[in-house]
Amino acid sequence: MVQLHVKHEHESQFLFNTTVDVSIETLVQQVTQVYNGRLKVDRICSEIPELADHGITLPPNMQGLTDDQIKDLKIRDEWEVTCVPSGGAEFRKDEIGRRNGHAPNEKMKNVLKKTMEEAKALISNKQVQANVCVTMDMVNEALDQLRGAVMIVYPMGLPPHDPIRMELENQEDLAGTQASLQVIPEKNAQLWWAGKELHWDKKLQDYIGKNEKTKIIVKIQKKSQRAPAREPLMSEDQQKEMMLCSYRRQEELKKLEEADDDSYLQSEWSDQQALKRQFQGLANIKWGPR
Repeated sequence: MVQLHVKHEHESQFLFNTTVDVSIETLVQQVTQVYNGRLKVDRICSEIPELADHGITLPPNMQGLTDDQIKDLKIRDEWEVTCVPSGGAEFRKDEIGRRNGHAPNEKMKNVLKKTMEEAKALISNKQVQANVCVTMDMVNEALDQLRGAVMIVYPMGLPPHDPIRMELENQEDLAGTQASLQVIPEKNAQLWWAGKELHWDKKLQDYIGKNEKTKIIVKIQKKSQRAPAREPLMSEDQQKEMMLCSYRRQEELKKLEEADDDSYLQSEWSDQQALKRQFQGLANIKWGPR
């Protein structure tokens, strides 16, 4: 299997296994699915702590309003009675007014947060260091874990406007958000290797040959972007190691220079002619007026 180290810009993303005879079009689609799937897991995981601490999301027309404003406008959250966490709720006010404050109890809160950590670890970029390839099955497993935890804590489900439910049902609306800039649509994705764009109408072997044990670094980005920067000749760790070796070498040279210091030759005790001048009575002769 060919192993791809997928990066976005300079950031390491995940490892992906494929074959040399795969078409670039298929490869781009597969890599993009995993890339976007990991982003979806991250977005859900970013919402889980808020759900655990402050309960479900308020309807859009109530978000950001104060209690007095809600009372004056006579607005009511119809989902507050339906979407009650298992074991009862504990009130923890959301200061930014985005969630209703009826949070799960400590036990259910731990279920959500523990599952979130497990899901994040499954698709983490730390899997690169562990030499573990991420697959779409692993992404779906992480999503299923999160879905299961939410169902345990909220057996009646989340309101349709809650971002976690919208993500799990693929109904999320990312328009106008920073997250939308990170997502790469499959039809607008491209892969680059060694400064070359991998064209959809070719196969991977047209670029790297037929060796199935090849390991390469590829970069994923949108077609509208310019060619990505080439990989540095040395990694950051290698650069640090090189600088450390250079510093040690300089210190060693300093010590050698100190050991080779010949300034002592100018000292009186090192003068080889001093004894001769002493016998000749020329030792303390000084020129000039006294």
